[in-house]
Amino acid sequence: MTTLQAQPPKKLSKGMRLILLAASILVLTAGVDLTLLTEQTATSFAWTIQSSITAAFLGASYLASFLLEFLAFRQKTWHTARIAVPSVLIFTILTLIVTMLHLDRFHLNSPIFSAMLAAYLWLAIYIVVPIALLILLIHQIRLQGSTPKRQAPIQTSMRLVLVVQGVIMLLPGVILFLLPSTASTFWPWALTPLTSRAIGAWLLGIGVLAVHMTWENDHQRNRIAYISYALLGMLQIVSLVRYIGEVNWSMVGSLFYLLFVISIIATGLYGWKESRKMKID
Repeated sequence: MTTLQAQPPKKLSKGMRLILLAASILVLTAGVDLTLLTEQTATSFAWTIQSSITAAFLGASYLASFLLEFLAFRQKTWHTARIAVPSVLIFTILTLIVTMLHLDRFHLNSPIFSAMLAAYLWLAIYIVVPIALLILLIHQIRLQGSTPKRQAPIQTSMRLVLVVQGVIMLLPGVILFLLPSTASTFWPWALTPLTSRAIGAWLLGIGVLAVHMTWENDHQRNRIAYISYALLGMLQIVSLVRYIGEVNWSMVGSLFYLLFVISIIATGLYGWKESRKMKID
């Protein structure tokens, strides 16, 4: 009888590859829109974002997510691609909830065609993608195949850093999502209830990614996440520089936010460097 250890690595299913490719294209579109047309969301995006730095934050997050999902799509095996899936699934589910809670803020009845189209596409995407991704994830898990042993375990100190970073994102993510009215007490710039929950959804998704990297405990398996992680931090720095005037630098939280983003960059680059020492199977 063939043992589990003798089985070849579990392949990334065609369905999962397709949903990752489709999702990567969709988030790239949103990321480019919010990054290049940051101050024109009233006509180009699904809802109007008054704060430019909020739009830039969301754009940076979408662009980093594009890289994560696209690199996952290119993987051949499940164990090198799965790092992208739980965080994407959680983010899309939370964003659907945010959309339903604030549906009146979306451009569904806008007289501007581009804005109305963006709103209806947004609604369709966030209804279809989480359902399809969940179904495909269940199918993927049930496929035959083994998970190769960890070949490049993460140093204990780095695992600790990732856990701390994950918790630091998860806690405010929960607060911003559930208690958006409290955002002004600790967030570096002004948020509305909608944008508070939108940013909260991102923090929860990225926080799950950080904790997931710790659980995988392998530089090879985390390689695509490290690249996306570093890019996220770099793009957030760019957003801060672009709209530095919107940040309340008198708050202690603003300096903490800046230092935390720098730590994201450092962690991602270090992990990526370590992952390059061995070839991914």
